[in-house]
Amino acid sequence: MFRERGRILCGGRKQELEDPSALLALDTEAGDRTIALDADSVTALRSHRKAQTAERLAARETWQDCGFALTDEIGRPLHPQHVSDQSYLLSYEAGLPPVRLHGLRHGAASLMLAAGVDVKIVQETLGLVSSTFTRDTLTSVYPEVARAAAESTAALISAAPDAGHTRLITLPARV
Repeated sequence: MFRERGRILCGGRKQELEDPSALLALDTEAGDRTIALDADSVTALRSHRKAQTAERLAARETWQDCGFALTDEIGRPLHPQHVSDQSYLLSYEAGLPPVRLHGLRHGAASLMLAAGVDVKIVQETLGLVSSTFTRDTLTSVYPEVARAAAESTAALISAAPDAGHTRLITLPARV
Protein backbone atom coordinates (compact mmCIF):
# COMPACT_ATOMS: atom_id res chain seq x y z
CA MET A 1 0.00 0.00 0.00
CA PHE A 2 1.43 3.36 -1.02
CA ARG A 3 1.79 5.96 1.68
CA GLU A 4 2.45 9.66 1.27
CA ARG A 5 5.80 11.19 2.20
CA GLY A 6 7.90 8.71 0.24
CA ARG A 7 7.12 5.53 2.13
CA ILE A 8 5.30 2.33 1.24
CA LEU A 9 3.86 -0.36 3.48
CA CYS A 10 4.98 -3.86 2.50
CA GLY A 11 3.23 -6.89 3.86
CA GLY A 12 1.47 -10.08 3.02
CA ARG A 13 2.66 -12.52 0.43
CA LYS A 14 0.80 -14.32 -2.28
CA GLN A 15 1.05 -17.95 -3.17
CA GLU A 16 -0.78 -20.00 -5.67
CA LEU A 17 -3.69 -21.56 -3.81
CA GLU A 18 -7.23 -22.43 -4.79
CA ASP A 19 -7.86 -18.71 -4.36
CA PRO A 20 -4.86 -17.06 -6.05
CA SER A 21 -5.62 -13.74 -4.37
CA ALA A 22 -5.43 -15.23 -0.87
CA LEU A 23 -2.93 -13.55 1.40
CA LEU A 24 -0.83 -15.66 3.70
CA ALA A 25 1.02 -14.58 6.79
CA LEU A 26 4.55 -13.46 6.19
CA ASP A 27 7.38 -15.85 6.95
CA THR A 28 8.91 -13.42 9.43
CA GLU A 29 7.93 -10.27 11.25
CA ALA A 30 10.72 -8.50 9.33
CA GLY A 31 8.68 -8.95 6.14
CA ASP A 32 5.92 -6.66 7.41
CA ARG A 33 7.49 -3.22 7.15
CA THR A 34 7.39 0.30 5.81
CA ILE A 35 10.21 1.26 3.46
CA ALA A 36 11.47 4.59 2.20
CA LEU A 37 11.18 5.38 -1.51
CA ASP A 38 13.26 7.62 -3.74
CA ALA A 39 11.62 10.65 -5.39
CA ASP A 40 11.30 9.01 -8.84
CA SER A 41 9.51 5.98 -7.35
CA VAL A 42 7.14 8.27 -5.45
CA THR A 43 6.35 10.14 -8.68
CA ALA A 44 5.75 6.86 -10.55
CA LEU A 45 3.46 5.53 -7.81
CA ARG A 46 1.47 8.77 -7.69
CA SER A 47 1.00 8.58 -11.44
CA HIS A 48 -0.03 4.93 -11.13
CA ARG A 49 -2.50 5.81 -8.38
CA LYS A 50 -4.16 8.38 -10.67
CA ALA A 51 -4.53 5.75 -13.40
CA GLN A 52 -5.83 3.26 -10.84
CA THR A 53 -8.42 5.80 -9.66
CA ALA A 54 -9.66 6.12 -13.25
CA GLU A 55 -9.90 2.30 -13.45
CA ARG A 56 -11.83 2.23 -10.15
CA LEU A 57 -14.30 4.83 -11.44
CA ALA A 58 -14.74 2.93 -14.71
CA ALA A 59 -15.24 -0.40 -12.90
CA ARG A 60 -17.88 1.09 -10.59
CA GLU A 61 -19.45 -1.59 -8.41
CA THR A 62 -17.24 -4.37 -9.81
CA TRP A 63 -14.13 -2.78 -8.27
CA GLN A 64 -12.61 -4.96 -5.53
CA ASP A 65 -10.65 -2.82 -3.09
CA CYS A 66 -7.88 -5.15 -1.90
CA GLY A 67 -5.66 -2.36 -0.59
CA PHE A 68 -2.79 -3.23 -2.93
CA ALA A 69 -0.94 -0.62 -4.95
CA LEU A 70 -0.63 -2.93 -7.96
CA THR A 71 -3.88 -4.53 -9.12
CA ASP A 72 -5.69 -5.58 -12.26
CA GLU A 73 -8.30 -3.38 -13.95
CA ILE A 74 -11.00 -4.23 -11.39
CA GLY A 75 -8.87 -3.95 -8.25
CA ARG A 76 -7.87 -7.57 -7.68
CA PRO A 77 -4.31 -8.41 -6.61
CA LEU A 78 -2.13 -9.39 -9.55
CA HIS A 79 -1.54 -13.10 -9.93
CA PRO A 80 2.14 -13.92 -9.27
CA GLN A 81 2.53 -15.68 -12.63
CA HIS A 82 1.20 -12.61 -14.46
CA VAL A 83 3.76 -10.43 -12.70
CA SER A 84 6.55 -12.88 -13.61
CA ASP A 85 5.39 -13.05 -17.24
CA GLN A 86 5.35 -9.25 -17.51
CA SER A 87 8.82 -9.05 -15.96
CA TYR A 88 10.19 -11.55 -18.49
CA LEU A 89 8.52 -9.66 -21.35
CA LEU A 90 9.98 -6.31 -20.24
CA SER A 91 13.43 -7.89 -19.87
CA TYR A 92 13.18 -9.37 -23.35
CA GLU A 93 12.03 -6.07 -24.89
CA ALA A 94 14.93 -4.27 -23.19
CA GLY A 95 17.42 -6.84 -24.53
CA LEU A 96 18.20 -8.13 -21.04
CA PRO A 97 18.40 -11.72 -19.89
CA PRO A 98 15.40 -13.02 -17.97
CA VAL A 99 15.70 -12.68 -14.22
CA ARG A 100 13.34 -14.25 -11.71
CA LEU A 101 11.61 -11.59 -9.64
CA HIS A 102 13.11 -13.02 -6.48
CA GLY A 103 16.52 -12.59 -8.12
CA LEU A 104 15.88 -8.86 -8.22
CA ARG A 105 16.21 -8.85 -4.42
CA HIS A 106 19.80 -10.07 -4.80
CA GLY A 107 20.45 -7.30 -7.29
CA ALA A 108 18.81 -4.70 -5.07
CA ALA A 109 20.91 -5.79 -2.09
CA SER A 110 24.11 -5.68 -4.13
CA LEU A 111 23.32 -2.27 -5.61
CA MET A 112 22.40 -0.81 -2.22
CA LEU A 113 25.65 -2.04 -0.68
CA ALA A 114 27.64 -0.80 -3.69
CA ALA A 115 26.02 2.61 -3.17
CA GLY A 116 27.35 2.63 0.39
CA VAL A 117 24.08 1.83 2.16
CA ASP A 118 24.67 0.23 5.56
CA VAL A 119 23.96 -3.53 5.59
CA LYS A 120 21.42 -3.10 8.43
CA ILE A 121 19.36 -0.71 6.29
CA VAL A 122 19.57 -3.14 3.35
CA GLN A 123 18.38 -5.95 5.63
CA GLU A 124 15.42 -3.97 6.95
CA THR A 125 14.47 -2.62 3.50
CA LEU A 126 14.34 -6.13 2.05
CA GLY A 127 12.54 -7.52 5.11
CA LEU A 128 15.21 -10.02 6.08
CA VAL A 129 15.79 -11.33 9.59
CA SER A 130 19.59 -11.17 9.63
CA SER A 131 22.11 -8.71 8.27
CA THR A 132 24.58 -11.62 8.15
CA PHE A 133 22.29 -13.46 5.73
CA THR A 134 21.89 -10.27 3.71
CA ARG A 135 25.63 -9.72 3.44
CA ASP A 136 26.67 -13.35 2.90
CA THR A 137 23.86 -14.66 0.69
CA LEU A 138 22.10 -11.88 -1.18
CA THR A 139 24.96 -9.73 -2.34
CA SER A 140 27.54 -9.74 -5.09
CA VAL A 141 30.66 -7.62 -5.38
CA TYR A 142 30.66 -5.61 -8.58
CA PRO A 143 34.04 -5.33 -10.33
CA GLU A 144 33.91 -1.52 -10.11
CA VAL A 145 33.33 -1.70 -6.35
CA ALA A 146 36.16 -4.20 -5.92
CA ARG A 147 38.47 -1.96 -7.97
CA ALA A 148 37.51 1.11 -5.92
CA ALA A 149 38.17 -0.85 -2.71
CA ALA A 150 41.60 -1.86 -4.03
CA GLU A 151 42.41 1.76 -4.94
CA SER A 152 41.22 3.02 -1.54
CA THR A 153 43.33 0.43 0.23
CA ALA A 154 46.36 1.22 -1.92
CA ALA A 155 45.90 4.92 -1.21
CA LEU A 156 46.51 4.19 2.48
CA ILE A 157 49.85 2.56 1.69
CA SER A 158 51.82 4.61 -0.77
CA ALA A 159 55.42 5.41 -1.59
CA ALA A 160 54.66 9.10 -2.07
CA PRO A 161 52.49 11.20 0.21
CA ASP A 162 49.56 12.75 -1.64
CA ALA A 163 47.98 16.02 -0.58
CA GLY A 164 44.48 15.49 0.71
CA HIS A 165 44.92 11.80 1.61
CA THR A 166 45.79 10.57 5.06
CA ARG A 167 48.36 7.80 4.87
CA LEU A 168 48.56 5.06 7.44
CA ILE A 169 51.95 4.05 6.12
CA THR A 170 54.38 5.94 3.94
CA LEU A 171 56.95 3.68 2.41
CA PRO A 172 60.46 4.99 1.81
CA ALA A 173 61.10 5.95 -1.81
CA ARG A 174 63.16 3.48 -3.80
CA VAL A 175 66.67 4.59 -4.63
